[in-house]
Amino acid sequence: MEIYQLRAFVTVAKIGHLTRAAETLHVTQPAVTGQIKALEEELGIALFDRRPGRILLTRAGERMLPEAEKVLEAAGSLLGRARELQGEVSGSLVIGTVGDADLLRLGSLLGGLVSALPLLEIKTRSGDAEVLREAVATSSLQASYYIGPNIPRDVNGLPLQTLQYRVVAPFSFSQRVLHAGWREIADMPWIGGPHGNHRQALLRDLFSRQGLLPNMALESDDPAGPQSLVRAGLGLALLREDVAIPAAERDELVIWPHTRVAALLSFIYPKTAEHDPAIVAALSVLRTVWGLSPR
Repeated sequence: MEIYQLRAFVTVAKIGHLTRAAETLHVTQPAVTGQIKALEEELGIALFDRRPGRILLTRAGERMLPEAEKVLEAAGSLLGRARELQGEVSGSLVIGTVGDADLLRLGSLLGGLVSALPLLEIKTRSGDAEVLREAVATSSLQASYYIGPNIPRDVNGLPLQTLQYRVVAPFSFSQRVLHAGWREIADMPWIGGPHGNHRQALLRDLFSRQGLLPNMALESDDPAGPQSLVRAGLGLALLREDVAIPAAERDELVIWPHTRVAALLSFIYPKTAEHDPAIVAALSVLRTVWGLSPR
């Protein structure tokens, strides 16, 4: 039994799709199929029920999944300890980012890591929150910033800050917006983001609690896009409160006063990486940067 076979099993189980799991693991789909088949033969049980267009865990597979995750976590811990004994941490650390660098205090994190681990190559990759979360959960990404209602269950995370979002509209909408109720607000044109974008998820949850769907008119994957499009008079959007209030004071937009949306900014990493020296160092730097209590 090999670690890579267990990783293939866990990844397919979580994603539920062979091709997507192969892409996450950066191998071919036949390679993933072969790894799982070899693991099943060694264990003497079927882990998956293979049907056209989908792959589901068998009852035995459901019972084996938490055990496989424990083995991967132990292997990650062992590897981390070995690296500590080597005295120097090298290799690379890839960190996913959402939103703008200033919000994340990204420069301070990277500066602290460069100082603490000079042999470590550090890279950042921007993306949508849910896409990054899935990559972290399957260990295809080592760490990421994340914005959502809370820290997802399938990863470990360090809470950094609670963010507040406000519903904003073009200044020319002022009279309509200030006197509008939920249904009228939902029916106005909205500027959202792609599937997996944190603002889009917050927007969807906001209206679902009212039993409504927002009228999506435009989509932008640019972090600064919604504010610019609202100023251009094209529709409503969710903006962070620290961005929305100064813009409203400059009469660039108007804030709908009847709701605020809270979201948690956190730093997430795989459950198997708790003892990875690079992750331990990143968490230590983040606690200093954000003024958090030591662990």
